[in-house]
Amino acid sequence: MISKTILAADTLGCLEEILTIAAVLSVQSIWTSVRGKNKGLDEVKLLFAAAEGDHVTHLNVYTGFIQSGKSSQWCYKNYINYHALKKVVDTREQLSRLVRRLGLVPKSCEGDTQTIRKAIIAGFFSHASQLEEYGQNGMYRTVRSSQEVYIHPSSVLFRVNPKWVVYHSLVSTDKHYMHNVIAIDPSWLIEAAPDFYQLRTLNPALF
Repeated sequence: MISKTILAADTLGCLEEILTIAAVLSVQSIWTSVRGKNKGLDEVKLLFAAAEGDHVTHLNVYTGFIQSGKSSQWCYKNYINYHALKKVVDTREQLSRLVRRLGLVPKSCEGDTQTIRKAIIAGFFSHASQLEEYGQNGMYRTVRSSQEVYIHPSSVLFRVNPKWVVYHSLVSTDKHYMHNVIAIDPSWLIEAAPDFYQLRTLNPALF
């Protein structure tokens, strides 16, 4: 799925951004969890939070880290895992070398978040979920299997509950939680995977 996203990003002209996102998704979390300081973490997250969701938020964090000179103090102040971000930088460099060997030249979309989300959908279209119109407590159903899922509390979209989302992975505890979530326009699903989706499978009332 990541590979398909990277190839789509090359076509769409947002490969620079997607290489960063792919590298961030390779680590468990870029945030530190300090017992008793969750309120501080939540407040700091708002400084980086993007309305589009977690993937764009990750871009904002990465940009801040690079602009800080890859400072460990900057990470400590912002509840960010310094070692995780160092690994992200290394992974991103590896990915960049790999795509260049394949003849791809990374380009930036200069902040066009719609293009970034379309690239992600190209790889993760089967991970789409739809907010239940009459569901309780932000319940979603996956379009693929109608599984009951929820946005994970660590997501910047927790309690925002966009009508349509695409997630990176599912984590199961007491419920099935979607990790790393972005808000999408459902028409992009049909555009990205017309053979997988048909209009009749998507509830037009929620467009």
